[in-house]
Amino acid sequence: MALVKAQAKWGRNQEADEAAAGAAKVDFRMAGKRGRKGKQSGNGPLRSTEIILESISDGVFTVDRDWRITSFNRAAEEITGISREEAIGKPCPEVFRASMCEVDCALRQTLETGTPVINKSTFIIDAEGRRIPISVSTALLQDEKGDIIGGAETFRDLSLVEELRKELTGRFQVGDLISRSSSMRRIFEVLPQVAASDSTVLIEGETGTGKELLARALHSLSPRREKPFIAVNCGALPDTLLESELFGYKAGAFTGAEKDKPGRFSLADRGTLFLDEIGEISPALQVRLLRVLQERAFEPLGSTHTVRVDVRVIVATNRDLAVQVNKGAFRHDLFYRINVVRIEMPPLRKRKEDIPLLVDHFVTRWNRIQGKSVSGVSPEVLSFLMAHDYPGNIRELENIIEYAFVLCAEGRIEPRHLPEDFIARVPSMTKRGGMDDTLRAMASQTIREALRRNRNNRLATARELGIHKSTLFRKMKALGIPLPEENGRSRRSR
Repeated sequence: MALVKAQAKWGRNQEADEAAAGAAKVDFRMAGKRGRKGKQSGNGPLRSTEIILESISDGVFTVDRDWRITSFNRAAEEITGISREEAIGKPCPEVFRASMCEVDCALRQTLETGTPVINKSTFIIDAEGRRIPISVSTALLQDEKGDIIGGAETFRDLSLVEELRKELTGRFQVGDLISRSSSMRRIFEVLPQVAASDSTVLIEGETGTGKELLARALHSLSPRREKPFIAVNCGALPDTLLESELFGYKAGAFTGAEKDKPGRFSLADRGTLFLDEIGEISPALQVRLLRVLQERAFEPLGSTHTVRVDVRVIVATNRDLAVQVNKGAFRHDLFYRINVVRIEMPPLRKRKEDIPLLVDHFVTRWNRIQGKSVSGVSPEVLSFLMAHDYPGNIRELENIIEYAFVLCAEGRIEPRHLPEDFIARVPSMTKRGGMDDTLRAMASQTIREALRRNRNNRLATARELGIHKSTLFRKMKALGIPLPEENGRSRRSR
């Protein structure tokens, strides 16, 4: 119901805003003329234009021929988080930092061709560094002689629309974590509560599953979000270097220590410290780490003074630490200290329904990074990607897309753009059967796994998958999945 109300409200606002924006665009030329003369009464057309521009919820700004902002309305301030005093007089790209500023500026296109741009999708980075999706429309500014004196742009915040679209499509996203799978949905559901606490979090999962992304998401949702997020890969450094990295040292502590150096615990004070590959540290260093977690205090190397810190610690590992404890390779007291809240990141092979979503995400990202306009992947490519088991998980998928961007300049990514070693590992039946067979297999796998998780309760399975119970029955019949003997609570007679 809330979703329907939000859509209805947005629709009403959109109609009103479009009417007001239309009036504003009509008056832009008048504003340009009168702005040159500078002598208009407070109740004249110029004043009317200002009132309209201040009342609408679309951001509106104008630039001169040198691309410096000459006006900036109230909505523009609210959407960008930048005051008009800060914006006016600055070059446009410095204020907006939009995705199309460098290679595909809509306003530049209008000034060069004289043709307005209507509702072009892009995004800007606001004053707090957040990515804001917007739609952009542009127009020319002309003086009374018809000479072009600059340009005008209106932009609409599409954040609400984006959230509605994600909700309707069953997509979940926190930071750079993105998914529509049921296994990830359960993680997304507990993230706000876990983020709000200061308890230590243990994230387990295979390499490349996105453990650091999850840690960053927890930090961004926490009360510590304004403070530092410091990440350390414990498996990348030998013990001696790792100890100095974590706790810092005083000048003269060892040869080459010419001045004091703060450790990562100190740098993360009042923020979050992420210790990746915690299972790789030695027993000796485990003892020091246990003390810090218990007392939130430590001594830098070469120091006799205790340093106290307020740090939220998140650790991650690709090992089964319980097994390591049984082997004696990991201290049981440290394990219990870090295993307060445990989150397991599923491998990509167990959430293959996320592959199309992740592919779109990576295509968008690499288009932005490389300034290209690749439209997506062909059905054959998606078929190959869906058939792979990804021992390297999400990181491997991203590397495949990045490789394809090297060879694909525009249009769709085709099989010829994929790495040869990846194509060689694609099952031959996938190459013959194509997209339909692969998607049918994936749909069947998804339903069977959901039935297993819900102990064959078909109503619960339908709810988890976000479909009606009758739809689930039709899909099971079409895919040749037999109705289970047991329906969660009761047995079905035959």
